[in-house]
Amino acid sequence: MDRRDFIRLVGSAATLASVPKAASADAAYPSHPVRILAGFAAGGGVDITARLTGQWLSERLGQPFVTENRTGADGNIATEAVVNAPPDGYTLLLATLPNAVNAALYPRLNFVFLRDIAPVAGVIRVPMVVLVHPSLPATTIAELIAYAKDNPGKINLASAGTGSAPHMAGELFNAMASVNMLHIPYRGQSPAMSDLLSGQVKILFAAAPRTADYIRTGKLRALAVTAPSQADVLRELPTVESSLPGYEASQWYGIAAPANTPAELVERLNKEINAAFNDAAMKARFSAIAGELMPGSPQEFGKLMSDETEKWAKVVKFAGLKSE
Repeated sequence: MDRRDFIRLVGSAATLASVPKAASADAAYPSHPVRILAGFAAGGGVDITARLTGQWLSERLGQPFVTENRTGADGNIATEAVVNAPPDGYTLLLATLPNAVNAALYPRLNFVFLRDIAPVAGVIRVPMVVLVHPSLPATTIAELIAYAKDNPGKINLASAGTGSAPHMAGELFNAMASVNMLHIPYRGQSPAMSDLLSGQVKILFAAAPRTADYIRTGKLRALAVTAPSQADVLRELPTVESSLPGYEASQWYGIAAPANTPAELVERLNKEINAAFNDAAMKARFSAIAGELMPGSPQEFGKLMSDETEKWAKVVKFAGLKSE
């Protein structure tokens, strides 16, 4: 997202002051500001989701929920900080797909993600879109698979970095379609997109927000979305799954806490986050970043994290991936 859109989306969340604060017998929590650690830089999906969720919780619970960008090591620095924080509800994590990937990608972490993190609530799921440079002779997923089979190792597959959601979506595609596109990692989606536009690379599984202009102007060709249902912003596109049965890859975001956080705090935070999904203003803000709402219990979010960790471990092993 560019800076203007970021300020508009996050700043507009401040208008939630009209939302009535939830009454609760547990007035002791929170009694001082809460930190939400985001493991990636400001302006991206992790950061925006953390800030929108934090603004909502601030208004509901009467204390600031402050987003802190603790970047580095594909989100592991932020995750380790939360793992080692007191389990008192005052240090939370914006958990995301790289957390599930890192469990297999990094063999010597100082924590075990599923053991040391308590799931609180899912927030949103964001699909990706398969974008190709117009010089690539494929207009459908079926044509892409056929072309890739005829040209093994000759299609440059860009990503936002090793272990990122776009990278893993591409590796899953390689595995399921039995093709071999050559991975070219970048430091974020913006430089990857720049080289895709110039034709330096030929394909990118891109986060859906801010792709529509490139598609509409013909600068890039969109083949499909990676989620099992079309994103609202790209409703006209088919799904990858329609040509490659069983395929699904999407970025997801949720709130987690240190293991052993009291169940009553987890349940309260879960209740307040789920309340956002019934608020028209919040739904509009999440929709603006192509977010599909993920209501549910802590246990349901925990199952998602477990399922995703198992799924991406298989892809990491199949592709022979290693941390950089």
